[in-house]
Amino acid sequence: MPRVLGRRVYWRWYGEVLLTGGVLLRMSGDAAKWLRPGEKVRLRTELKKPVLGFEEYALEGAFPLWPPFAKTLEHVRESPLGGEAYRYRLRAREAMYESDFEAIAELEQFHYASEKEVVALWVCTQCHKTLPANAKPLCDCGGEARLKEIRGSTPASRFLVLELSERLPFEPRILGYLRLDPPIPRMHRRTLEGVERDIRERIFPRDWFHPTYEGGADWEKALDRVNTAAARIARVVVHPDYRSEGFGALLVRVALEWARERGAPEGRREKHLVYTIAQMARYHPFFERVGFRYLFDTASGRPVLFYPLTEEAEAYLERFLQEDPYARAHGGRLYRESYGRVEGLKGPIRLQGVHKAYRSLLDLKGLSPEVAEVLAAFGVRARRLERAVLKGVDLEIPPGSLVVLAGASGAGKTTLLRLLLGEAPDLGEVRLPGGRVAAHIPGEVEVALGEEPLLERLFREMGEVRAAIEVLNRVGLSDAVLYRARPKELSTGQRERFRLALLLAQRPDLLLLDEFAAHLDVPTARRVALGLGKLCREAGITLVAATHRPEVVAALDPDLLVYVGYGGLTTVPRRGPRT
Repeated sequence: MPRVLGRRVYWRWYGEVLLTGGVLLRMSGDAAKWLRPGEKVRLRTELKKPVLGFEEYALEGAFPLWPPFAKTLEHVRESPLGGEAYRYRLRAREAMYESDFEAIAELEQFHYASEKEVVALWVCTQCHKTLPANAKPLCDCGGEARLKEIRGSTPASRFLVLELSERLPFEPRILGYLRLDPPIPRMHRRTLEGVERDIRERIFPRDWFHPTYEGGADWEKALDRVNTAAARIARVVVHPDYRSEGFGALLVRVALEWARERGAPEGRREKHLVYTIAQMARYHPFFERVGFRYLFDTASGRPVLFYPLTEEAEAYLERFLQEDPYARAHGGRLYRESYGRVEGLKGPIRLQGVHKAYRSLLDLKGLSPEVAEVLAAFGVRARRLERAVLKGVDLEIPPGSLVVLAGASGAGKTTLLRLLLGEAPDLGEVRLPGGRVAAHIPGEVEVALGEEPLLERLFREMGEVRAAIEVLNRVGLSDAVLYRARPKELSTGQRERFRLALLLAQRPDLLLLDEFAAHLDVPTARRVALGLGKLCREAGITLVAATHRPEVVAALDPDLLVYVGYGGLTTVPRRGPRT
């Protein structure tokens, strides 16, 4: 078996390793940095030459080292009542190309971006000037900038990216990334009695966390000392437009496989644990949905969640949850849903024998002579228009149902919504049970967006910040940067989603939406529809939404699809039982 003679790390995406026999291996710098001089490895290649490129060999040490870890995935999004709504074809893999790290740097600004913070450092290859920027900058000298470092990461960090294999031309290639690090050197717990030092070592064996990366000027020697049985998820960042799709949880699941199969990040020892320190876990449950258990808060007040990869780790974790008084109180749970269920409609909505017509008189009064002359030439001098939109229709909507109104423009969808808002029919009866109603009919019934930042406005409406965040997440406004944005700073599609959030903030028993998702692109529309449908079912909200978009209908998976047109209604109930 050959041995490692030396290594050189030029960039995160490029490094070289020299083996005995004079073979030089080219690989990513993030992989090369963990190979220690003198270490035995197994090399497999069909080529006999002194320099082997990225795709010309395989290398193993204690674990497989190269090619980098990768996994092909199909991520199915289920409709509110089960069954497939749509799916993504993805590839999760260790970052290895320069473009991967450039995408990571651009995504990083969605995690810690602010007007004063720059998340990456670049270096000009011509004048060697260091350039702070969130995206690849242009140097004044005209030279090309290369990514030097992602701020907040360490030389010990490794990155997993989530790549969209099949995408529309306007969709991003990299949807998100996860950063995996060795454990932090020390961790203490805050309790009512004070600070309890070295809490991890009280729960698990000390050597699971030591020796770890301590930093310092000689980072290569610091890396060579690392040999732990635990890994830390230091960052999970998903593109803001895709945060409601479960990609954060997907990245975490793949990272658990990476740690288990490759001993990542250092690849020297079996991993028993993966943990994370995540303040946002108080406001979003995706770590707990994957199976992480909350154990304690650090001395600085940040929650720590653990995932056991082995039965031994599971036993230590369960013992702590049963024996520690603070852990017994929370039971390993941190996040609590806040939106809850609404009171719900008191009974079904019923339309019986309903007629509704609109009448108008068109004449030439008030028109310019030129326009009047043209209309007169067509014989249009005075005309009374009478249009029967609904003719003796019957409809029943049980409480808690999701109903979609479909049909051509002018078919009567908006008229039906007006009747559900209380407008009187010409004939027949509309029975509306008691309950809180929220509605959006463009140009007629609209909620004022106001001028406050998004999260502040929803917090004032709901009185509970966690519930406000939950609503914003459900409508696809999951970027914390947007939480502090004001409505005037949003795009048209973002304003539509914020308007929907404001309606949901009222916790309505009946929600009426006209032209739902009219200003959203296809992927965003189906994501928002899926989130809305799930929230309405969980909360017991009766939803009646008018749309002409098939992807929205599919994502909502309504209990009843109502086609409106030519004065009548055609109803198509959902096939299969509700769950």
